Amino acid sequence: MTVLEVKNLVKIYTTRFGGSQVQALRNVNFSVEEGEFVAIMGESGSGKTTLLNILAALDKPTRGEVWLDGRNLNDIKEKDISAFRRDKLGFVFQDFNLLDNFSIQDNILLPLVLAGKTYDEMEIRLLKIVERLSISDILKKFPYEVSGGQKQRTAIARALIAEPRILLADEPTGALDSNTASGLLRLFCGINGGGQTILMVTHSVMAASHAKRVLFIRDGELFHQIYRGNMKNEQLYQKIADTLTMLATGGEYGA
Repeated sequence: MTVLEVKNLVKIYTTRFGGSQVQALRNVNFSVEEGEFVAIMGESGSGKTTLLNILAALDKPTRGEVWLDGRNLNDIKEKDISAFRRDKLGFVFQDFNLLDNFSIQDNILLPLVLAGKTYDEMEIRLLKIVERLSISDILKKFPYEVSGGQKQRTAIARALIAEPRILLADEPTGALDSNTASGLLRLFCGINGGGQTILMVTHSVMAASHAKRVLFIRDGELFHQIYRGNMKNEQLYQKIADTLTMLATGGEYGA
């Protein structure tokens, strides 16, 4: 079943005084199936962040459509978009985006509070997810009292507690040391193994090598994609590295 479908997506930015235009995305087309783990890669300025913002309903395309769970994001009214985003999407950011004056528990529960869930339902979901992420012992602490890895696990718990159709991760390992990042990526694979659909934007070859499929963007267009198939992480890592070299040198895949 297709969870996300991107059709002929175009994004053009006009400078403040309308003197020039910058095309960030050019006819981008792809889909994500339920249960996939997809990584998106590309050089800085390639359009990755613009694409992620549109998929997250934080920005609107100039042309084209994004369909999420059977709904065209263009058709959702502005007053309804926050609730739709909260119900359908989970977000994990590089800088965690936790509230320092909220405890770890309150940070995790925030989406359910905003959704008006009952205390009993919140407690059931909380206990289930914190045990899964091994953060049961830090619920009463505050973000400034825990490690970077614990902060990111808290952010993941907050993203997953609303049971989103797709988890969007923006450079989730960017603020972590290599050992913590490896643990986080194993956690992502486990979450994906449980059926959660994940779309991750990353500069990290190591991070992308944990995905089932890798999409590459160059100059606002989809340049190439790699399916894991039967490849191990090390083999996929090398394929990704080779493709990024081609991107950097302006080559054409298969040339």
